[in-house]
Amino acid sequence: MDSGRIRTPGSAHRTRGGARTAPRTARVAALAAAALLATVVPSAQAAAAPAAVVPRIDLTVLVVDDGGSAVGAITAELKGSGVPYRRIDLNDPNRPVLDAAFLSDTLDGRPRAKYQGVVLPHESAFGPDSAEHTALQAYERTFGIPQVDAYTWSHPGVGLDYTNEGGWSGVLDGTTAGITAAGRTGPFQYLAGALTFEDNDPSIAESYGYAGRPRAGYTSYVDVPADGGGRASLVGEYTADGRRELVVTFAYNQYQRQFRALARGIVEWLTQGVHLGQSRNYLSVHVDDVFAPDARWDTALDCTPGDFDCVGDDGEGADPIRMTVADAQYAAAWQKSSGFTLDMVYNGGQGEQWKTEHAGSDPLTDRLVADRAQYRWINHTYTHPFLGCVQDNAVVPWQCAKDAQGNTLWVSRAELSAQIRDNHNWAVRKGISVDRSELVTGEHSGLRTLPQQPVDNPNLAGALADNGVKWTGSDNSREPQQRAVGTASGAAKTVPRHPMNVYYNVGTAAEMADEYNWIYTSRADGGSGICESNPASTCLPAPLPTATGYADHIVPQEARTALSHVLGNDPRPHYVHQSNLAEERLLYPVLDRVLADYRGLFAPSAPLVNPAQRDVGTELTRRAAWDQALAAGKVTAYRIGTAVTVKAPAGLTVPLTAPEGTRKRLLLGTAVFGTPYAGTRSAWTAPELLQTSVTLTLPTA
Repeated sequence: MDSGRIRTPGSAHRTRGGARTAPRTARVAALAAAALLATVVPSAQAAAAPAAVVPRIDLTVLVVDDGGSAVGAITAELKGSGVPYRRIDLNDPNRPVLDAAFLSDTLDGRPRAKYQGVVLPHESAFGPDSAEHTALQAYERTFGIPQVDAYTWSHPGVGLDYTNEGGWSGVLDGTTAGITAAGRTGPFQYLAGALTFEDNDPSIAESYGYAGRPRAGYTSYVDVPADGGGRASLVGEYTADGRRELVVTFAYNQYQRQFRALARGIVEWLTQGVHLGQSRNYLSVHVDDVFAPDARWDTALDCTPGDFDCVGDDGEGADPIRMTVADAQYAAAWQKSSGFTLDMVYNGGQGEQWKTEHAGSDPLTDRLVADRAQYRWINHTYTHPFLGCVQDNAVVPWQCAKDAQGNTLWVSRAELSAQIRDNHNWAVRKGISVDRSELVTGEHSGLRTLPQQPVDNPNLAGALADNGVKWTGSDNSREPQQRAVGTASGAAKTVPRHPMNVYYNVGTAAEMADEYNWIYTSRADGGSGICESNPASTCLPAPLPTATGYADHIVPQEARTALSHVLGNDPRPHYVHQSNLAEERLLYPVLDRVLADYRGLFAPSAPLVNPAQRDVGTELTRRAAWDQALAAGKVTAYRIGTAVTVKAPAGLTVPLTAPEGTRKRLLLGTAVFGTPYAGTRSAWTAPELLQTSVTLTLPTA
């Protein structure tokens, strides 16, 4: 994971990911924050605009970018949550000049502010005596526009004492910051009250900060203990000269947990709680191969018997990993105690085969079926065959088999359809509630599989249509973007899933650490050397101890990765396998860590959202359409006083966020807008019947 770092205030340093933190004199930043409900209408300065007409404020953010990681992080948050922005590159000699005409104009006789908020690298990005600096400050005063200064140091120009006047400066790694009372009632109301800075590598300084004591006009939102006692601010609002700034005085990038936790509040403060786009914290976990056995990693052969490239007997026949009744009982009890629901991605035919091979008895299936209402269920095909090309296993790696004319041989539409249909019908007979529109094929097969199969099985789209499948799982590590399967109208779409680094072929922590070592250690250390050959990978400095490596290294790393997805407004599911619920039950320590870390960070107003696969598919589809509409300039959105208007192409749903108390205008009357989350209300919405735009009425206080 990348980490922003800066060591001394007078020099520039490159982050681990290559971003630069600017020198002290070039990165002075001021982040100003205010209670959202009190700032949803234009300020007194805005009301005093020319001709005493209430101005129009366009719902677009102006981002002035110096190439640093702090501005990049805020930009990533805007983009990820669907907030429109215009980026000005300070390093571009042909960039537009910020003057009064660039920032505002008059439209239909009404003064118009073209940007609802401004993000700067620091408070004097254009130079404190420049014409652009003067024009920007005048614009902000006139229209009541807030300004975020992405990263600065503590000094009186941003409402703080110098750090040697009762403040503090230094490396923040591992430091626990507090959310002040003003922060908890203002822009960071969704946080529980404490925020610990990441410390992923003790040998590297990942974040540096300048904490200062507030002066007049400054309200602290996030603070840390200061030298000699007391508290000093890292994030706060500075109000002076008719303007408001949010001041951030620590280095960060878009991947670090401390920024991800604060990102929502920064955007809400910047937009005064009214903006296009919305954000949630999502987590869903798919457990593949339920009812089936999984092969076991061989710690002597360093491969999995049964795989094409492993010399050994059938892995599933020799010593397979399969849940027991006790494992099923534990899963149900864990769900209840944790308040989290798993998605069981099942192979009914594998259960039937196991039953046949074990004297007609399968207590595991009986137990899971008895507890069926406690889980969500997803079709994983009846017997989990490979559904792409016909595989030629005579060579390693396998190839797609071909006929005498050199044409690829494909699994037929009839076989594909039967695997989907038979598994669905099996569940229905068992009384399991399963959505016909959802599917995950075994190994995501049928979809293109590089390098052997560069295209989808041409029979896949038809088989999906035959069975009413609208959403089929794909591997996010191969295909992170949603796409259609086939070209017909209404074709099924993929739902990318994050693979978790808890392997399908291990039942114990020692097996997990052994296979992890094989993949992530150098040849000199006895590993495969895959990490040496792959430029996207990094080798471990030394093999993990097999007795403790899973608990001490793999669990915290995988929990951190999963939580980064959760905090990144990423709805994509994670997937594991039933083997991870068996034997030593390796999945639970990871999920327990994710849930504990999350609930320690966020207040109850920001609960984890646990979406079904169809809901993830719908969310990704809406986001893609929204991004395309924004890129094409087809969306117009603005605020005039307490009225918000959004105009978009017909059929497009709009993501919109507003404060509590906001109402949506109907043809007759109004209705409460959106659903509550993290102290605001938001929704994907569209014009009501006989309307051509979405209109919201904001609360007045």
